[in-house]
Amino acid sequence: MRNKSEEYWKEKLTPEQYHVLREKGTERPGTGTLLQNEKTGEYRCAACGSVVFKSDAKYESTTPGLIGWPSFSDAAKSDAVELRDDNSMFMHRTEVICKTCGSHLGHLFPDDTSPTNQHYCINSCALDFKSNET
Repeated sequence: MRNKSEEYWKEKLTPEQYHVLREKGTERPGTGTLLQNEKTGEYRCAACGSVVFKSDAKYESTTPGLIGWPSFSDAAKSDAVELRDDNSMFMHRTEVICKTCGSHLGHLFPDDTSPTNQHYCINSCALDFKSNET
């Protein structure tokens, strides 16, 4: 999926998803539809459908600056995401990318309120949710 053209992604994704997933944008804090989701299931990359996070790793961060986006303490599996150095916006961060299609999902930060001390701060529009509940 990494060899798809940008024209393909523009046709497949909404304008907001394209901006976040392909142009490494960020949705406004507190606006994502999955922020308050408490259902059991899988979070998939909105671009390619790969499972990137699971509901048992979702938590509510209380760390200032990290509130407003879905928070995960770990990826669905060790090879679900790729981590890259990101030195944009005059700061050093760790970018979280879908391993399958190379789309930008969000960033990884240290967080003492996380069970793993890691905070995957993920854009809601970069995810699709598939519930296990009937």
